[in-house]
Amino acid sequence: QLQLVESGGGSVQSGGSLTLSCEISGSTQDDYAVGWFRVTSEKENWGTSEREGVSCQSGDGFIDYSGSAQGRFTFSRNNVKNTVYLQMVSLNAQDTGVYYCAVEVAPTGWCSLSPSPWRFWGQGTQVTVSA
Repeated sequence: QLQLVESGGGSVQSGGSLTLSCEISGSTQDDYAVGWFRVTSEKENWGTSEREGVSCQSGDGFIDYSGSAQGRFTFSRNNVKNTVYLQMVSLNAQDTGVYYCAVEVAPTGWCSLSPSPWRFWGQGTQVTVSA
């Protein structure tokens, strides 16, 4: 019943920056968790279990990052616009992939970088970093 639409992907050179957006609609409450995940182009048509957690935020505000994202990526959320963002700087070739946002309605405030518990997913947006 939730709908997520990602945007902001593109092609950049190594060292460049991109900001991804995820517009969320259809929720009856604001206390849902939101996560960013990614897969390589070779795995983009595989199951969600192949997706790598990048960052997530619980409904009560806790933000987590993967080791590779820490210090380079910034998660933010605009509750008025119902939109979350992933600001990425110092991109390198290892960051290339399809990036997805995901939502889970968690009454206790929950966030996980594992993909399997997340029920609602966007369509993905491609990020390509040229070496």
